[in-house]
Amino acid sequence: MIRAVTIALLLAACAPQARLQALPAAVAGSYDLQNPFAKIIRGELPAAKVYEDEYVLAFMDHAPLTPGHVLVISKTSRARNLLEMSPRDLTRIMNVARRVARAQLVALAPDGIDGNRVEQNIGGAQSVFHLHVHVVPHRRGQWATVQKPTPLAERQAMAARLAAAMD
Repeated sequence: MIRAVTIALLLAACAPQARLQALPAAVAGSYDLQNPFAKIIRGELPAAKVYEDEYVLAFMDHAPLTPGHVLVISKTSRARNLLEMSPRDLTRIMNVARRVARAQLVALAPDGIDGNRVEQNIGGAQSVFHLHVHVVPHRRGQWATVQKPTPLAERQAMAARLAAAMD
C-alpha cells in the first residue's frame, strides 16, 4: 500500500503543470494574425533575415537598440508571450538566440551581449504581441536605446554579416 501511494505521488509530481486559469488583463488576449511578425512570416512585410528554418526566424530589428540587434521568433507558434509558449517551441527559439549571440560575438566583436537585452517582454512593455526574443550586442559606454528605423539595405548588410558567422 505504501509503495503504491509513493508511486502515485511520484507520477503526480512528474505530470505536466496545470495551465494558468486566468492571466492578468495586461497579458490576456488573443493572437492577432495581422501583427507585423505574422506578416513577416507570411512574406507580406520585408525582413533582413539572419537565420531561418521551418520553425524559427531570426531577423534584424528595424529600430535597433544597438547595431546588430536581432529578434528571434517562432514561425509555427501563435504564442503572444512566454506564458503561452510551449516548451518545445521555446527551446527552439532559445537555441537559435544562443547561435545568434555567438554570431554577434564573432562578426561584430562587441564587449558582450547585453545581459538585460536577451529578453522577452510580457504585457505592457511588449510592442508586438508575438513572442520574440531580443538579442542585443553591447559595447562599454554604449547605451542601448531605441534608435530611429534603419533602412532595409543596411539591415540586410548586417544580417549577411551575422548569417556568415552562424555556427
